[in-house]
Amino acid sequence: MNKIKGIIFDMDNTLLKSRIDFKAMKNETFHFLVSRGILPQELDITNHTTSTIVEEAMKTHLMTEKLQSEMWEIPRRFEMDGMKDAELEAGVVEILEELKGGYQMAVVTNNSVLAAEIALKDHDILDFFDLVVGREQMKSLKPSPDGFQYILDRCSGISTEEWISVGDSWIDGKASSAAGIKFISYQGDFEKMNRMGVHPYASINDIRELKGLV
Repeated sequence: MNKIKGIIFDMDNTLLKSRIDFKAMKNETFHFLVSRGILPQELDITNHTTSTIVEEAMKTHLMTEKLQSEMWEIPRRFEMDGMKDAELEAGVVEILEELKGGYQMAVVTNNSVLAAEIALKDHDILDFFDLVVGREQMKSLKPSPDGFQYILDRCSGISTEEWISVGDSWIDGKASSAAGIKFISYQGDFEKMNRMGVHPYASINDIRELKGLV
C-alpha cells in the first residue's frame, strides 16, 4: 500500500455538526426548478440530494445565468443559516493537530467557499487546511469527482494512490471513488451507500480513528 500523503475531508457532518436543513433545502430548490418549468413535478427526488437535482436541471440546458443565480440563492441561504451555532464533531481539533505537518489536508464541500471558510474560521480550524474547495471550483458538484480532481491537479506532487478521503454521505464516497481516491465512511449509512454503489475502503465512528488508517 502506498504511504498516504494527503487527506481530503468533507465538511458537513464530518468536521462540523451541520445544522443545515438538507431536506428543506432540497425540496425548496426542487420546487423552484419545477415552478420555472425546468424540471417535471413528477420527478422522484427520494434518492436525490440538492446537488444531484441541480445536476438534473443543468442537463436540460434551460438554465440561464439569471436562473442559476436565483437558484443558488436557495442553498446559500440554508448554508449560512445552518452554519450559525454549528459545533465541531467530537475529536476534530485533536485529530487535525495530530495530522498537521505530516499530510497535505484539504476540504471538499458542495457549500459555497465563503460559507465553508467562515464556518472553518469561526471554529479556528481553517489554518489546518492547505486547500478549501467549494462549488465555485467545480464544474459539477459531488457526487461528481470535480472537486477531488481540482485538488489532484493542484497537488501534482502527490499521486492519486497517496490520497485518502473521509466523509459521511454516499455522494462523498461516489465522488472520491470516481477520482480514484480511497474513501473512508465516517458515521455513514452503509446500507444507503451500498445501494448507491458506494463501497468504502474503511468505516469509522470517531474521527480520531482516522489516525490508524493513514
